[in-house]
Amino acid sequence: MSAMQIDRLLDTIVKQGASDLHISVGRPPTIRLHGKLRSLATKVVDSDDAMALMKSITPEKNQQELAEEGGTDFGFAFGEAARFRASIFKQRGDISIVLRLIPNTLLTFDQIGLPKIVEELARRPRGLFLVTGPTGSGKSTTLASMVNWINEFYDRHIVTIEDPIEYYHYHKKSVVNQREVGVGKDVKTFAEALRRVLRSDPDVILVGEMRDLETIESAIRAAETGHLVFGTLHTSGAASTINRIVDAFPVTQQEQVRVQLSTSLIAVLSQQLCARADKPGRVAAYEFLVVTPAISNLIRENKTFRIDSAIQTGKKFGMQLLDDHLWKLYSEGKIGPEEAIDKCKNPGELKDKIHRAGGTIGRTELDEDHQA
Repeated sequence: MSAMQIDRLLDTIVKQGASDLHISVGRPPTIRLHGKLRSLATKVVDSDDAMALMKSITPEKNQQELAEEGGTDFGFAFGEAARFRASIFKQRGDISIVLRLIPNTLLTFDQIGLPKIVEELARRPRGLFLVTGPTGSGKSTTLASMVNWINEFYDRHIVTIEDPIEYYHYHKKSVVNQREVGVGKDVKTFAEALRRVLRSDPDVILVGEMRDLETIESAIRAAETGHLVFGTLHTSGAASTINRIVDAFPVTQQEQVRVQLSTSLIAVLSQQLCARADKPGRVAAYEFLVVTPAISNLIRENKTFRIDSAIQTGKKFGMQLLDDHLWKLYSEGKIGPEEAIDKCKNPGELKDKIHRAGGTIGRTELDEDHQA
């Protein structure tokens, strides 16, 4: 398996519209297509193949990091067709490679299915806008679309802080600077980049990952001091995102953080990617919280348990609960019942709803494969 074949593998991903490629010793290269893993009809990868494939795509300094730390991450371009995010690590003494496809085309809010109000919020001069969800739920894509929208319509200085850089943004109406985090990259840590960014006259700051207390603190401070800050967290649901931020702080600071969040947080968008039932592909399900004065009070008074019902009554602001959106997608025939239940927050309630509507649950993947 030569460098020629890495091109063939990457070409296969791009042509089939797969999201990931897994190269592991002991099985053929495997792609993730519409959320499901599928082995490619090629030979089983052996140790030498994995090593050769790794060398054909990995920059020298990342090969060094792999040797010293046992793992490395980086992004690379595959011609004009696409970019890939690579995660390479050692397991049982062998090399494993996971490549995630980052499409070159940025989607519009309509194509992603974002609520109309997002445009209005993205125009705000300051505040914290959080996009949350599990790994692989499309957070990077949503954020890239928001940055691109601002870049197309407004003259702003946008600084992104990412690990690694995923979507490339070119200067349009805005000036865009993208800083890559990591050893030997543009800046060592997210916290360090955030400390420095405020001196570079930014209007919009994208924080690729709010992974530690210092980064969360800096992001809130930047939002308070007159910047629009986009950030991501691996939480599901709006209320739990707020709790997760507050809980990251020592108990003595939690009350102050609630006050800060109640004034600086403008929205939380939580998303899940679901396999479609009506055609190949995936569709995003959202929970969307817009911080109104009423919700701001709930955050300040530590009544996050009441946020879900506030979202339900806030439909006119474009708010919606994840389970309500999953139910809507199921009712429209876009996703199957199992997918809705797997991705929802209250499976019991949704199951009852589906049964009451005459739906059946419980077809296994095996059945689907027999029918396919």
